[in-house]
Amino acid sequence: MKASVRYSYGPIESIQIEEIPIPEPKPDELRVRVMATTVNRTDIGVLTGMPLLMRAFAGFPKPTLPVTGTDFAGIVDKVGESVSGFQVGDRVWGFSDDGSGTHAEFVCYSIKRPLLPIPDGIDFATIVSCAEAAHYAYNFLNKVKLETGDHVLVNGGTGAIGSATIQLLKSRGIRVTAVCHEIHVEKVKALGADRVIALEKEDFTKEKIEYDFVLDAVGKSRFSLCKPILKEGGIYISSELGPNWENLTLALLTPIFGGKKVIFPLPIDILDSMKVIQDLLLQGKFKPLIDRSFSLDQVREAFSYVASGKKVGNVILDLSGN
Repeated sequence: MKASVRYSYGPIESIQIEEIPIPEPKPDELRVRVMATTVNRTDIGVLTGMPLLMRAFAGFPKPTLPVTGTDFAGIVDKVGESVSGFQVGDRVWGFSDDGSGTHAEFVCYSIKRPLLPIPDGIDFATIVSCAEAAHYAYNFLNKVKLETGDHVLVNGGTGAIGSATIQLLKSRGIRVTAVCHEIHVEKVKALGADRVIALEKEDFTKEKIEYDFVLDAVGKSRFSLCKPILKEGGIYISSELGPNWENLTLALLTPIFGGKKVIFPLPIDILDSMKVIQDLLLQGKFKPLIDRSFSLDQVREAFSYVASGKKVGNVILDLSGN
């Protein structure tokens, strides 16, 4: 089978497309013919092994799995001898943030890992775009007490995490102000944001409005800059560790002193996230934003595009034609 591989942590240029043997499922695994997968920020972390903490999960001193990729949607091709509840021909999707080897034509995946059947009427690209970023957004929001009428600022409204966050907030009746590039303002409004700030025209950290929460979905701001626009007792959440891992340090220190604080939530319980997002998708309350698709042969280009920071929503690897 064709797969995107690298054998040590390194840059995008280390990725190669190779022909490797089709794997055989272990007793508790499904073999899935991958139809769609994403290239995302987690994939870049697993590829590079940066931050170094990533290697504690993805393997040390080298990646546990040579094949890149963390999520997938596809069709069950073979089942392990101890598997129940799934059969050949089932449409399934899964995600594991420590690397799953999904940038390949086939993947073997344990039913003990986060895995769900795909509902009828949902295509592969849409459902796989409900995995990585939506999971992080859901977990970030679950770490704070949100109440109807709260006002939340989302920095990075066009990213996969930011666009998911906006929709999840609106599904809970929260007021949302989002920040994005001017060219994408209308797209972010269409996601449901009550107000959109074009970052080329206005510095959101200089606003006179105070927010209950600031969620930096792209990790490009800092607590010190956002603190003035937080209400007393307001909370800053970032999707990144920040310079010198400051968000982790601040998450430990700021609650001690009271007032405005930082929360750095570790995303857990992937299966619960998948169930919630899938339900919202079926209810019409969530629709993942998809930027563009690449073929498996274009995997380097896909990684480079994600790394550029220019993507709008999710980036798909389409393997349906393989």
